[in-house]
Formats: sequence, C-alpha cells, structure tokens
Amino acid sequence: MDSTLPSNNSNPHFVFIPFMTPGHLLPMVDMAKLLARRNVKVTIITTPLNSIQFQATIEREIQSGSPIQIELVPFPNAESGIPEGCESVDTLPSMDLAVNFYRALILLKKPLQEVYEKLTPTPSCIISDKIITCVADIADKFKVPRILFDGTNCFHLLCNHYLHVTKAYEAISSKDKFLLPGIPDRIELRRSQLPGIFNPGKNPEWNHYRQQVKESEGRSYGVVVNSFEDLEGVYVKEYERVTGLKVWCIGPVSLSNQDNLDRALRSKRYSNQEDEDGNKYLKWLDSWPSRSVIYVCLGSLTRATTEQLIELGLGLEATNRPFIWVIKGAYKREEMETWLLENGFEERVKERGILIKGWAPQVLILNHEAIGAFLTHCGWNSTLEGISAGVPLVTFPFFAEQFYNEKVVVQLVECGVSVGAESVVHLGEEDECVVQVSRENVKDGIEKVMGEGEECDKIRERAREYGTMAKRAIQQGGSSYCNMTRLIEEIKRLKLSHNS
Repeated sequence: MDSTLPSNNSNPHFVFIPFMTPGHLLPMVDMAKLLARRNVKVTIITTPLNSIQFQATIEREIQSGSPIQIELVPFPNAESGIPEGCESVDTLPSMDLAVNFYRALILLKKPLQEVYEKLTPTPSCIISDKIITCVADIADKFKVPRILFDGTNCFHLLCNHYLHVTKAYEAISSKDKFLLPGIPDRIELRRSQLPGIFNPGKNPEWNHYRQQVKESEGRSYGVVVNSFEDLEGVYVKEYERVTGLKVWCIGPVSLSNQDNLDRALRSKRYSNQEDEDGNKYLKWLDSWPSRSVIYVCLGSLTRATTEQLIELGLGLEATNRPFIWVIKGAYKREEMETWLLENGFEERVKERGILIKGWAPQVLILNHEAIGAFLTHCGWNSTLEGISAGVPLVTFPFFAEQFYNEKVVVQLVECGVSVGAESVVHLGEEDECVVQVSRENVKDGIEKVMGEGEECDKIRERAREYGTMAKRAIQQGGSSYCNMTRLIEEIKRLKLSHNS
C-alpha cells in the first residue's frame, strides 16, 4: 500500500457501483484497487455472479492489507424477465433481452439503497457507471457526491458535448462525412459512425434509456476517466472548460495489474481451467519471436455476423503470420463452428494459429513480448490496454463510441491503422448488416503495422513511446497518480465541509 496518505478518520470511503459487463466492470475494479492502495476505504457493490470475475483479485488485495471489500445485491431476474444465471449483458442468451436488462438496472435502485444505508463508515462519495441512472437518486437522497465513470475518454466526451450543442450532424446524410465541430483537431466522421444517442437504432425503449443516461449526467459532481494526460491532455482541459465539470484522468487503470498473476486473475470467471489455458497461451507465445504474433479480439459484446467473421479469419490466414483469435459469445456460434469445421480453417492454421472460443486473459497476452499487433473493435478498455502494452493497433469499430476511439488511435496518436469499417452496427440489428470489411482489408491493415518500411517503423515506434508514457502516468509522481491524489483530497475536503 501507498504510505504517502496517512490512514485516519478523515480519510474518505469510496463506493463503486459498476455496470455489469466486462468492458465496464473490470476497469472500475482496477480503479477501486488503485484507490484502496492509497489507504482509502473502498466498497464495490455488485451482484453475485458479477463478483466472481474479480473475487480472487480482491482477496489478493485484502491479503496485502488493502482496505477494500465487496458487497452484494441480488439481481432482479424474475422482475425484469432475465433468465436465472444471467447478470451481465455479455451473458444474455439473446440481445432481444437487452432492453430487459436496462429495466433491471432501474429495479436495482431499492437493493442498492438498502446496501448503501448499512455501509460503515458512512460513504463519502459514489463512483458509478453513468449507465446505472438510479444511482443519481441515491446520491441525492443521502447528499453524497456522485462521480461518473464514463468508460471512455475525453476526446469522446468533448465530441459528444459539441454535437449536442451544435446539432451539426442533423443536416448530414447517413454516409456523408462532416467535420466534428469545436474540437482542437480536424477530424471527420460519417453520421453513420456516430454513437446511438445521435444515430439511434430501431428500438424506442432503448433510445429512451439513452436519453435518460444523458439527462442524469447533469446531476454528477464530476467524471473519472480511464485515460492519461500525455495521450489527450488538450481534450481533458477543453472538456473541463466547456462543461464546468471536474475531470480526473487516472488511467490506464489496467496497469494496476502489476505481475502475471494479477493479469491472469483479472476477469477470471468460473473455473481453474482458465488458469491452465492462460499458461498454455503464454507457453505458445514463448515459442514465437518478439513482435511476430497478431492478437485479435472484437470484445465481449460485439456480435459480428458469421459472414464477417469468415472474412476476418481468411484475412488472418492470408497474412501467413502467427495469431491468437478470440471468438467470444454465443451469437450464431453453431454457424461459425460449422464453417470452421467444413472449411478446414482450424486444420490449415493449427501450426501458427490459436482460436480461443470464450474467455481470454487479454492483459496477460497483450503484455507478452511476442505480440506485434492487436486487431481490436476499439472499445476504450481494449484500446487503452493495447496502447499501454506498446502494441500497434488495427482498428475495426462496431458501435457506441468505437469510431471515436479509432480516430484517437489512427489520427491523434498515430499508433495504428483502420481496416475501413464505415457504419455503426447496432446491438440486435446485426443480421441486417452487410460485410463491411473484406479479407483484403484485414490483411492490408495488419501488414501496415507489421510489415517492412519507414511508415510501419514509425507506427511501431509511436506505439512503444505511448506504452512508456502510459506506465509513467500511474507511477508515483506521474500525471494519473497525482490526479488520484487530487480526487482523494477533493472528497476529503467535501467530507470535512459536510461534517462541519
């Protein structure tokens, strides 16, 4: 634990309430661990099945003397129409149930409040995922500051702010490009690439919930961001200036996992088989030269069609390079398994490719020296994990803010390349989408970061530089370390002011 902050009764008690899907939950757990290592009391409130993902890593923190704990609330399966055994968006048997899941978030208000009331010492602050809007009511009731965890970055936050203010996208047709207004850099997007709040899908209830999330943001005290100032400092300052919100960049929080055991425990879900698998993947990576292997993962929520996955697989095969390909989820799994078998893909690539059909220790894999590129869906969690590992990125965004994140990687930071996706694929509407990225696109994108030539060398060098900057940011004296100190001191000040 960090001894720079004395442990005494004036220290605050932070309560974390994460959204139930790995891309949101895991960075909040990492953030909670970092805070607790600074001698601050931390309580994570979640549901029983979600706690399994991080129970082992929290137990390790407690054994080291860290003042952190988990409190559980029951998930309202019956009341919301979600099958028993499903407490996370990525475990839903069908995305037709996504709206039911958001209904469940509303129903969590009462059990969350009941747990909150029993916590000791009295909480000083709630850090909650912005998607769980009922927490705003709990914070108001108990007169405690609510700080949002957005799960993205300040570039995305600032772009969204200006789009809400200017409505610049409204006069643009779906596939036309337009200049994002107000921001420091010249960045163009298509309207079809904007997040659902500006580019809504067909489900009116889901669209309404997005509006509720937006409205509840105005009731927050500030925002904690999983990013670092060397990556997007100008956007941090500008977002603070135009919104008046307090912003604390305290990432990359995945770097709280300092050794291979931490990295392996992160997101471990159900069985000891995962430990054996993690060791197997590392041994396989040990057999390949430095920076030679492609790691491919499109995230826990992405539901690419079988046709699109086939193109991705054939593009990987065409590179003639070693790869690890994570194929997650149950969406059309039987179709994909049939193709893999009948096409003979697995047999053809077995000497140089591993297919992981489920969980993967991503942070552990990305930090292995054999990894030379990361083909990612551009969820911010994965994007930042790749940047932190110093690995060039090949970007294939699907939905939410992922096209914004692609712009950070390709244009602002210049440590990756795009494979050319042009439109958001809304959850639940995948079957209506055509193949956006061909096998040629995949192969070309990978070669642009792993091939020969001056431009490839520059991308790889920039990736290494940003990896170094990321690690420096969370070390003592780094910008994110100092921002966490500012956050703790701010909540201590508010606590003392309230008590007086």
